[in-house]
Amino acid sequence: MRPRIFITQPVAPSAIERLRAVAEVNLNPDSAHIATKDELLEAVRRHDILFCLLHDRVDSDVIAANPNLRAVASMKITPSDIDVEAATARRIPVTVIPAIVTEATADISFALLLAVARRVIEGDRLVRAGIFPGAQSSHLLGAWVHGKVIGLIGGGGRIGRAVAKRARGFSMRALYWTPRRKPESEEQEAGLTYVPFDQLLAESDFVSIHTPLTPETRHQIGARELGLMKPTAFLINTARGPIVDEAALIRALAERRIAGAGLDVFEHEPRVDPALLAMPNVVLTPHLGSAVRELREVMANVVVDNILAVLDGRRPPNCWNPEIYAASR
Repeated sequence: MRPRIFITQPVAPSAIERLRAVAEVNLNPDSAHIATKDELLEAVRRHDILFCLLHDRVDSDVIAANPNLRAVASMKITPSDIDVEAATARRIPVTVIPAIVTEATADISFALLLAVARRVIEGDRLVRAGIFPGAQSSHLLGAWVHGKVIGLIGGGGRIGRAVAKRARGFSMRALYWTPRRKPESEEQEAGLTYVPFDQLLAESDFVSIHTPLTPETRHQIGARELGLMKPTAFLINTARGPIVDEAALIRALAERRIAGAGLDVFEHEPRVDPALLAMPNVVLTPHLGSAVRELREVMANVVVDNILAVLDGRRPPNCWNPEIYAASR
């Protein structure tokens, strides 16, 4: 009998075609629907391999739903929201993808920065409503981007450096902070100036977050940190939602203690706080960091490479828990 694979949302057709050549493939056809836990449980019971996406929560119950589950193949760089320990205990490989989303995430960071600073979304809504205040009206005065200061939290990493490159095109001064400072040669090459964390917050016109989510970085930006920012400054987050204390951010925005925010990620996504939805000085996107057609095709086919290795009895090239293979030997 052919192996059975379930995909939690539509992915690139080329990836699905490769899987259908060797397996029975079923998928949730609705790209706007996130599979519920009950749906995941039912799917795992009836399939040998689960092909899941970043937003899927694969807990120990889901992993235990099928004693013959052969793999959890994720389209994630790190297996957040997957119970790797439970999978490892059952010698089930959990696979990931390499860090290939750098440029796309840097693009969306700068898109949010420009959109919130220049009030692009508000302008779009006015035009669609038949309102045109005039080419030199003061109705939608925004903030200058050119020549301003961008502060990159975690800016020594791949995405922070990519954002810094884009900032240079706008003649921006790029500050960065990270727990482990980069060598001076790397700073010079990337056009980055290292400053202490609090100084970055106080001096930046745009604070852009690029740190990974860990227990230490949860609520890294809270009321104290927002209070250090300029009242004319904007917060941009394309990293992970829980890095920002969303309740504190909402208070700071409502009280105009900062000028605005551009958010691609949220503390409790896919739920977005209704207060954010009502704020005109916030630009919101539904975690679009890697949402580029060409990139998503590459990502999905990397997942297929991992699945094909599992089906061939080989260790997959991007296995997060390779110790299961050492244990089996």
